[in-house]
Amino acid sequence: MEETKYGLYQMYKDMLTSYLQNKSEHALYHAQQFSKEMMEKDMSPEETVSLHLSVFQELADDLPEQVVDSFDLLLEVMIGYGLAYREHQSLRDRQRELDSELNVAARMQKSLLPAGDLDLDDIEIGVVSVPAGKMSGDYYHYMKDEERNVGIAVADVIGKGVPAAMSMSMIKYAMDTITEQTMDPGQLLESINRVVERNIEDDMFITMMYGYYDADTHRFSYASAGHEPGFVYDEKEDTFSDLEAKGLVLGVSSKVAYAKKHLHLDKGDFIVLLSDGVTECRIDGEFIERNQIAHLIREKKHLPAQDIVDEIYHELEKAQEFQLRDDFTLQILRRKV
Repeated sequence: MEETKYGLYQMYKDMLTSYLQNKSEHALYHAQQFSKEMMEKDMSPEETVSLHLSVFQELADDLPEQVVDSFDLLLEVMIGYGLAYREHQSLRDRQRELDSELNVAARMQKSLLPAGDLDLDDIEIGVVSVPAGKMSGDYYHYMKDEERNVGIAVADVIGKGVPAAMSMSMIKYAMDTITEQTMDPGQLLESINRVVERNIEDDMFITMMYGYYDADTHRFSYASAGHEPGFVYDEKEDTFSDLEAKGLVLGVSSKVAYAKKHLHLDKGDFIVLLSDGVTECRIDGEFIERNQIAHLIREKKHLPAQDIVDEIYHELEKAQEFQLRDDFTLQILRRKV
């Protein structure tokens, strides 16, 4: 240890001597290299100041008393600075560790969501879901049963961060289990609600809309648990209507019934489900109106469903200067034939 200190002392002495004599750029370069050596040896700021004073007193004759006293003051300043700096370094290292863990969790969360086409001749689905932060409180779902009927859903956990993301994971696993038993919208939401009510904190709740498309009758049934209303587009009339159903949010009470509604989809008609991260987007500082969202969709209705949702997301993201204020999920189910 003493040899290490002596080596640093001699190195600094040679470097300072060279600089005082020549004031060259080469000496400044050595100073930069020496700083790396200091970091490797974990030298504190006050140790560096003390080293400089010791070497300087050896090189310079009869330093003025005020100069020496000023170094005493500087040492005290560096002691406080060094403590704060080391605390900052510790917090930064911890933050990097947390960021790394969150990145892993975010990748795992993304893997829970459905991906890929359903490979259906008469239906196409497009979906975009982007978290405002690393973790998302939004959940979307689509699946087909053995009769090629299709279930779709969008849910929004009212909360942020890891607790919201964990709740989203709970919804996913509940959906996987319950849809094996029923795809009836009202019954499904009632079952999901019982799971949620038993497993989330009192200050959290979840909104959700679930719909079921019957491939034989082309009837779309749906129910809502306090979720943001979607849209239904009528191709023949070229009109948008609200897709709205009343129902209590998930998790408030275990004894809730959810009424389902029905509508018929003709060729070209489509359903739009969304989270409030879409309706809370801002254009020119103002919240976007629902008729503006419908207008954006109408402009792009000639595109495949996936292209529609992708382009709308990019437009709204750009309008907000690429800074989402909330998780953004937009899903379209369209009858093709």
